[in-house]
Amino acid sequence: MTTAPLTPLNRLRKAWRDKRPTFGAIATIPSIQTVQIMAQSLDWIIVDLEHGPIDLGTAHAMIVATSGTPCVPMVRIAANEPHLAKAPMDIGALGINFPMICNRSDAQKAARSVRYPPKGDRLWGPFHAPFRWGVTMNDYMATADDDMVCMITIEHVDAVNRIDEIMATPGIDLAVIGSGDLATSINKRGLPDDPEVVALMQRAEEGIMKSGVPIGGVARTAEQANAMIDRGYLALALGFDWSLFQRGIAAAFAGIKR
Repeated sequence: MTTAPLTPLNRLRKAWRDKRPTFGAIATIPSIQTVQIMAQSLDWIIVDLEHGPIDLGTAHAMIVATSGTPCVPMVRIAANEPHLAKAPMDIGALGINFPMICNRSDAQKAARSVRYPPKGDRLWGPFHAPFRWGVTMNDYMATADDDMVCMITIEHVDAVNRIDEIMATPGIDLAVIGSGDLATSINKRGLPDDPEVVALMQRAEEGIMKSGVPIGGVARTAEQANAMIDRGYLALALGFDWSLFQRGIAAAFAGIKR
């Protein structure tokens, strides 16, 4: 009697292999309810542990809040350190967004952080992840390396200058371009449309596209999203939770006499 292969928990990899764009948002508000609402419409949500006020316990609740939806929960950590990636994976996140990847060594460190030996250095202890996904510990472990997305952010001029060596690193599943920090790295903070910033973004985009690794980025408008899809983007962040609220409120006021 043979055992059928287990179905991976993470559906994003197949979507990207099929060249189907996926849409998500970054959750910065420590709110279960906000995630429950967003998860009804989005392919993925990144819980932000880098810049916002979310603690690990709240992050766990936000990850669980995606249950019953197709939305895949991931987590952005504050630095490219294995110990920061460990707990989010063990409480059910199926991807880690590593910030400020600037060279091949950074990329290797990130890729190995999300996989168990011999492919990586992840330590065992996913005590709560199987409960989130409704599987046994053995079944979770059987697909863990393939389920986990290693997402790196290209957001510094040094990263753009080393884009080929970064993207040649095995184990990178998604590369996103962070225009805000990229602009800041050349003293153009708050100016993502500055010609120098745009030129850097184009160089980063070309390097990622050439590697064959799926590419992601932020789409501030529908027109921008469609243009990015036409260029081959497969993971589009439609905004932060707070920016989506702002846009929704602005749309509600549109046309009202005040």
